[in-house]
Amino acid sequence: VKEQVSPQKEKHAVKAAGQTPRGRSGFSDGNSKWLALAKAKKIPSKGNNVELSSDGEVEEGSWEMEEENGSSEEMVDDYGASSSEEEEAWGKRVTLLGGGCACVILLCKTSVLFFVLRGGLSEDDSEEEEEEEAAEEASRQKMGQKEEESPDLQLNLDIDEQFKLPTNEQIEREDILFILVFLPAEPPDLHIIHQRIKGNMEVLQDFVVKREEGRTRQEYLALLRRDMAAYYSYSDFLLMKLMDIFPLPELINFLEANEVPRPVTIRTNTLKTRRRDLAQALINRGVNLDPLGKWSKTGLVIYDSSVPIGATPEYLAGHYMLQGASSLLPVMALAPQENERILDMCCAPGGKTSYIAQLMKNTGMILANDSNAERLRSVVGNLHRLGVTNAVVSNCDGRQFPKVLGGFDRVLLDAPCSGTGVISKDPAVKTNKDEKDILRCAHLQKELILSAIDSVNAASETGGYIVYCTCSIMVEENEWVVDYALKKRNVRLVATGLDFGKEGFTRFKDRRFHPSLKSTRRFYPHTHNMDGFFIAKFKKFSNAIPQAQKDEEPAVEAATPSAVPDTVMEPQLKKKKLEGSKVDKEQKPPQPALKKRHSLQAQRRPLKAGQPSPKMMRPQVPTRKKHRVKPTGR
Repeated sequence: VKEQVSPQKEKHAVKAAGQTPRGRSGFSDGNSKWLALAKAKKIPSKGNNVELSSDGEVEEGSWEMEEENGSSEEMVDDYGASSSEEEEAWGKRVTLLGGGCACVILLCKTSVLFFVLRGGLSEDDSEEEEEEEAAEEASRQKMGQKEEESPDLQLNLDIDEQFKLPTNEQIEREDILFILVFLPAEPPDLHIIHQRIKGNMEVLQDFVVKREEGRTRQEYLALLRRDMAAYYSYSDFLLMKLMDIFPLPELINFLEANEVPRPVTIRTNTLKTRRRDLAQALINRGVNLDPLGKWSKTGLVIYDSSVPIGATPEYLAGHYMLQGASSLLPVMALAPQENERILDMCCAPGGKTSYIAQLMKNTGMILANDSNAERLRSVVGNLHRLGVTNAVVSNCDGRQFPKVLGGFDRVLLDAPCSGTGVISKDPAVKTNKDEKDILRCAHLQKELILSAIDSVNAASETGGYIVYCTCSIMVEENEWVVDYALKKRNVRLVATGLDFGKEGFTRFKDRRFHPSLKSTRRFYPHTHNMDGFFIAKFKKFSNAIPQAQKDEEPAVEAATPSAVPDTVMEPQLKKKKLEGSKVDKEQKPPQPALKKRHSLQAQRRPLKAGQPSPKMMRPQVPTRKKHRVKPTGR
């Protein structure tokens, strides 16, 4: 290592003459006289005949060996230390550290010396570098002229840059790597997958021009879905659903928005304070905030804070509630009035209930219901903290609610859903949802919305409204459920009163919904910077249930295919029973009927004194059996 380092050090020391080394203060071109000896004298070297000229360039010459006289000059580095002293010092350190670290230390020394000596370049070297750069630019210009003169070459370059589908062998190789992610192997290259998604999107947007010959659109879509599932960690089922809802460019924006958390928002409790006073108090505590938007008079968005937002004295005093921006919209659409009777069918954790009480100014009555008793604890705590005094908390199944209590002016139904609109809060939704989960939620939502409509009084002077909302973007849980309610009950859709949001679907794939579904509203994270949400507002115009729908009421569309045959088989069983009764009537002789008549007449005879009544002696027959006995007797 020493033999290799010393020539490089000598060469760069000569080149550094007249330059100020990097990292050294007080060294200038005037102090370059220390290299005069190196220029005038000849430095010994084996096998080389080199001589230095006056301008610092290397020339061939004769080198005389001075080892015989013992007057060989040592090379001095930039910092004034001789090479022999440094080598002795490094040799001592090497002997102390051992042979294992010696190589590492010597290599580090070599790289450090090379870097220091490389820092100062002479003016001749800089001029040479400038000449080389100018030559490169001239060659590039010539190449550009040649490319302009030969358009065929440019066309070939463009063709090579176009996106090409990978072969089946490449896809199988990537699948094997993807399966072996959890083993000590290389994970899939996300950068390559992302570039492939971009190229695939460009081809699909102009498919006729940019597609590869012999390839179909389905092949490009299959590769795109596979790459997006690997890059964004979604299940294939959910990606297929999202591709049906969004166009491809908008789908990428939606997936990217789900990777970023939504901004923290709070709602001012006007029962205790004003938004201006609350904002000033939080700013004094080191909170950076702004008004949520023109559409909200109580919301504030929090950018950053030096104190925990959920533990400030203002929060504990009930001056505000931590609540998402999308959760304010259903209550605004409901528009509760003072002294009304309101039902919040699925109220946990109490943010919407307290907002309703705030708009009603603690007048009237709110029935806050939830089927989960554990979640009602947070409801009670929030209502006490926020100072709500007009709420009654109940733990009932929402599907049985019309039998429990009815006659409400307005009903808010925030139905349980799959949560596909809040993926940024719960990333597990990307992979743990399938077709059965969506259909199960849709079936429960259809039952709840019928119960909510039946709980409203259509003759209310100020109300008669139902607001249905979910935190899902699936059509099966939104437009499908609303269209079902329009067919089963005497309700119609009205405007939600919200100035923004996208219209609901009136047609989706092969399904056609009621045209009034345009008045529903959809909210997306990539367009409105809030959680995905769906809102629909009904107006009930009659308390009567249509007869045609009443007969079909038990046959609500089932969540699983196993429940479908039960609804279909019930009419067949009734027909069989009727046919069987007709056959029995024809085959039975009239004697049993006469015997029954005689027994009934005997029961109607006057009783003697002390004789017990036959009604008390015989067991009571259910009403259902009585109705069956009467036709057979006749």
